[in-house]
Amino acid sequence: MSGLMAVFWKELADHFNSKRFIILSLLIYLAGIATIYVAAQNIRSGITETTQFIFLRLFTVSGEVQVFSFLFFLSLFIPIVGIALGFDTVNSERTSGNLSRTLSQPLYRDSVINGKFLAGLITLAILLTSIVVLVAGMGLRMIGVPPTAEEILRLVAFIIVSIIYGAFWMSLSVLFSVFFNRVATAALASIALWIFLLLFVPIIAQVLAGANGEIAGAISRISPGVLYGQVTQVLLIPSHPAMFMISMYYTGLEPNPLPLSQSLLIAWPQLTSLIGLTALCFAGSYIKFMREEIRST
Repeated sequence: MSGLMAVFWKELADHFNSKRFIILSLLIYLAGIATIYVAAQNIRSGITETTQFIFLRLFTVSGEVQVFSFLFFLSLFIPIVGIALGFDTVNSERTSGNLSRTLSQPLYRDSVINGKFLAGLITLAILLTSIVVLVAGMGLRMIGVPPTAEEILRLVAFIIVSIIYGAFWMSLSVLFSVFFNRVATAALASIALWIFLLLFVPIIAQVLAGANGEIAGAISRISPGVLYGQVTQVLLIPSHPAMFMISMYYTGLEPNPLPLSQSLLIAWPQLTSLIGLTALCFAGSYIKFMREEIRST
């Protein structure tokens, strides 16, 4: 356990001192502040007495000039941050010879990869939690409408889901970092797979939509981004028209925004898929790392 924590604290310090992480953090903060500012302006001009979940609209509303919401920006930046935290986790130290020197110490091999992954996960969690809290505080000051208890719980659930989504991309990049000796190869493989899942899988699903809608839906859910989008839509837009249809299906009652418990129930299959994909990628990297021969240089 002491070896695990030693690796964890060392990797955590490296992440927060990394120029790459600082630049990515600044980009996310600036994008988040810009989207929240536009969203708050539109919300203040569109609030009526019947408007529900006003505070959650900060994260989903876009503007006329800025057509992207905070949720959209976050769905793009999370994979980039996850890949940046994991693509050189093992191969950079293997190439430099630091890995063989580390393993020559009285340190279990699994402590190394577990500590590295845990440090990346905590770094990701701190970044996502801080940006959501920051934009929530700014939004509260701008629109002057405090969140309800259910809205706060939905935001907490949204943060947890976002961390799981980022953990998938980090575990995938760690997997490539273990399998590929070159850092550039691991980074390109991670980015190429992200682009394929982001752009080409939805196109394939749309092509097949005319032939069989169920098959098209199943193909689109291969993409973790689609799974993440479906979960966040259920959590942050409970008054969406699609949620009304789901409410009728599950409850048989008149269309009303779903309560949080039913939203989580509906989102559970997609969430478990994300967790399973994350565990599968990390298990592959763990097994490969534990079995490979690492020679001193």
